[in-house]
Amino acid sequence: MKKLLMTAALALFAAPATAETYGVLMKTLANPFWGAMELGVREGAEAAGVEYYLQAVESDQAAEPQLNVCNTMLERQPDAMITAAINSTILLPCLKRANDMGIPVVDLDGNLDHKIAMDAGVDIAFSIGSDNVAAGAQGAEWLVGQLGADASGPVLVIEGLSGNITGQKRATGFADKLGELAPGLEVVASLPGDWDRGKAANITNDILTAHPDLVAVFAANDGMALGSVETVYAAGLQDQVIVIGVDGNSDAVKSIKSGRLNASVAQLPYLVGKQAVEMVSKLKMGETPDDDWIYVPTMVLTKDVLDAGTEPMLEYVK
Repeated sequence: MKKLLMTAALALFAAPATAETYGVLMKTLANPFWGAMELGVREGAEAAGVEYYLQAVESDQAAEPQLNVCNTMLERQPDAMITAAINSTILLPCLKRANDMGIPVVDLDGNLDHKIAMDAGVDIAFSIGSDNVAAGAQGAEWLVGQLGADASGPVLVIEGLSGNITGQKRATGFADKLGELAPGLEVVASLPGDWDRGKAANITNDILTAHPDLVAVFAANDGMALGSVETVYAAGLQDQVIVIGVDGNSDAVKSIKSGRLNASVAQLPYLVGKQAVEMVSKLKMGETPDDDWIYVPTMVLTKDVLDAGTEPMLEYVK
């Protein structure tokens, strides 16, 4: 059974000289999602009494630079590698090398496909992150709750970077659940936005031109959702088009509070980072996870939820 847990830049957490050291490779700290996860890593390392060194590349699309950074990090021979790969394949040569060096590999935020990794000779100690299919489905459930099961009209899905399993799962989870709950809400386009706010804004503009009766946009991350919001407002259609993002990052929270972005499926990246480091520490002490996939919870953030402030999980929205 899947376990549910609730609980470029260089950073160094100073711990006792005898502590183990973990290499943490993220995507980009320019995205508030990864900034919140870095905070979780920092506090998880403090709680576990371990050192870490953290590196990130300049954007969510810098795949080759991320591979180079990964190989450089291995030169320091960390006791574990905690990595958030930009796509399912780019880091596999580096991670196989880590395994060959006896270094356990952890998939941060569920960016690796376990079968593809296994076929490449990479052993993943565990993946930790949100259930991305469920997060997408949660967005669809909320949308149907707003419009009703009998609602009809065109819907746009903006995916992440082509080839990235995270964005694919969110888009699939949303589309499948929407078709199940409200068949009249038709996904008329599902296009890669490459995690880019500007590209998402342009995609939304193009689809609005083709489908001026568009009723909703689901974007696989908050940055793209905010780009879509800009286009919707520029077209004066904010009362017609509902926009939903995924991540629950600080920029999205500000936009939701101001009444612009309608909702975000919050992934609580702070918890992902914190739990990842704490679980690696337990792994190194011989405590094996119950499952190779560990999911943290998600929740739908709306203005009502944020204004009420009574949801216990809001504590983990950073």
